[in-house]
Amino acid sequence: QVQLVESGGGLVQAGGSLTVSCVASQSISVFDAMGWYRQAPGKQRELVARITPGGSTNYADSVLGRFTISRDNAKNTVYLQMNSLKPEDSAVYYCNAKKRVLTYWGKGTLITVSS
Repeated sequence: QVQLVESGGGLVQAGGSLTVSCVASQSISVFDAMGWYRQAPGKQRELVARITPGGSTNYADSVLGRFTISRDNAKNTVYLQMNSLKPEDSAVYYCNAKKRVLTYWGKGTLITVSS
């Protein structure tokens, strides 16, 4: 069973930066893609950023230019660096991994951006 463990969430002021990490229990090279999703209270979970084994990335329009997703295969870790944070970025951020028809989720890490 694949386990994904997020860390690095917390409280940050608007305009600040934060980096969250996701460590997988197995090699991340086997996944078709890994990504970060977020869910704010009363809203649906949405894709924030995604990265493939080859390093291709895509981002939600709302974070383009502010967030950067990256991966370290040797550490089985995916990162999300977040700059110029806004209050509307506040949410629980979930790590996601996909392998064929299977999808795995972490338990999430809370990020709160104060104005």
